[in-house]
Amino acid sequence: MTDYFEVHRRDAAARIGELRLADPVTTPCLADDVVTDAGSLWNAEREVPEGDESRVTILPHRGFPRGTAEEVQTSFAVEHPDVDYPSGAVVSPETAADHGADVYVVSGAPGFVGHASSFRDAVLDVREATPDDTALYLSGAATPSNVATLVYAGVDLVDGDRAVVRGTQGRYLTTEGEYDLADLDELPCACPACRQPLAEFDREDCAAHNVNALQAELARVRGRIRRGRLRDYIEGQARHEAWTTAAFRELDQQWRYVEERTPIERDSLLLAASEDALRRVEIQRFAERVTERYTPRLDDHPLLLVPCSARKPYSDSQSHRQFQDAASYRGHVVSMTSPIGVVPTELELTYPAQHYDSVVTGRWTENELEFVTSVLERYLDRTDYPRIVAHVPTDGYREIVERATAGRDVPVEYTVVDHPTTDESLGELNAALQGEDQIWVQEREAATLRAVADYQFGDGAGDVLFPEDDFTLQGRYPKLQALDGDGEQLAALVPQYGTLSLSLAGARAWDASDVPTKRVEIDSFVPRGNVLAPGVLDADASIRPGDEVVVEGPAAFAVGRATVHGSAMADATRGVVVDVRHSEER
Repeated sequence: MTDYFEVHRRDAAARIGELRLADPVTTPCLADDVVTDAGSLWNAEREVPEGDESRVTILPHRGFPRGTAEEVQTSFAVEHPDVDYPSGAVVSPETAADHGADVYVVSGAPGFVGHASSFRDAVLDVREATPDDTALYLSGAATPSNVATLVYAGVDLVDGDRAVVRGTQGRYLTTEGEYDLADLDELPCACPACRQPLAEFDREDCAAHNVNALQAELARVRGRIRRGRLRDYIEGQARHEAWTTAAFRELDQQWRYVEERTPIERDSLLLAASEDALRRVEIQRFAERVTERYTPRLDDHPLLLVPCSARKPYSDSQSHRQFQDAASYRGHVVSMTSPIGVVPTELELTYPAQHYDSVVTGRWTENELEFVTSVLERYLDRTDYPRIVAHVPTDGYREIVERATAGRDVPVEYTVVDHPTTDESLGELNAALQGEDQIWVQEREAATLRAVADYQFGDGAGDVLFPEDDFTLQGRYPKLQALDGDGEQLAALVPQYGTLSLSLAGARAWDASDVPTKRVEIDSFVPRGNVLAPGVLDADASIRPGDEVVVEGPAAFAVGRATVHGSAMADATRGVVVDVRHSEER
């Protein structure tokens, strides 16, 4: 339990936090001025210091280099006293546990920072063994070029030690790497230390510049976290050092650690500027849910495959309006795109389908072709379309369709002559769908609500929550509402994110159904506006930030949106964990 650190905002594993000292400090930040080290027990016995609330006191400790034998660490284990001031404990990945500290310092950081897999293992081992609402500190490791990657992995505190040492060695640090001071023709920085002629710039000035550059980079990182855009920055920033590129790719392979911390929706744009975007949680999660949860309810009509558009949602684009004018809603539209994969029209609003931007060159890489092909193949495995009309360009798109349909017993007709929006191509599309029944508006809108329910809550959820014999629609797309047989609202589609917002009646229907309910158990009180961490008794580990959750306790039943993942809810001692929309007394 911590009284002196609170997480205020999250961007996957990265966090904006607050050290609640006498003068509060926002993290991630440099710890030099807010941490006091009581010293190592290797060279002397030390008393537990008195401490105070002006700084974090690192309690007497024994640090172990990575790879130290477990029996050695056990033999020299340190007792962690219970103190009533902000405290830190030095741990190794093997000794990390809940020691009651506010900050956990990982021993031997300079030895594993620089080696991607060792860095990954050390951070994940310590982060998962210590409470979520405590700060993680890597000492002697940060530089302007690597600190964004450290924070992306889950580090909250760093210091200027390495930056100062490199400066005294005549190494000038920047966000893209370091340079020998003797090789500089000019000072490429306007910080206070660099506002002088190069001839007068000495190693002491170089150390001061390095710290300034590190502080400036931390400010940029905090801004990116607040906007939910740190990953976009990392994909470019990590390119400047081989190990940081490898490190964030290693983190991409840690699906459970990164996925449980990644929200299901964001306000911010997802920029797909490199092939690394294919491994992003948001991309992989969308593809997984479309191919494992989503149930096509319109597959008695032809499948109409079309290319994506720059404008989102796709149906608002000029090209897609032309496609629908030619098709007259006689086929089930599914858009193909990199990096998302395939997007059924019912899910065109659902994050990240209307929230991404990608680099368009007209050329597909082999990785893109393989990924979109695999998603389309998995999608087709769950469907039973009578035939496929592929209104797609020849470059890339057509190759994907050909690969995905090879060996399938379903006829495919290609209708693009030169470009999808030419009169001749649109005429071919119209002709290909002659004689097919039209998909009426109410049928499309009902399928949309059910598809979003599948995506959001689980396979088959749409049919359980919105049964045909006890369900009506209200409103116009995209502002749709689901009503039960008595006219009571069950849910509303939120156009901004393409997810469902449940009413109390909808939450009760979800809770009573066979669809797995994401539940937060609270103490005996009625939440008004939000649920704070101290009131939570338990929470489902499957909860992700942004998930719709049912809140239950002896005195109340409520529904709202999770602000953190489920395991963090169960461990947290401070902060808002659920934004409550509706509540009632039992």
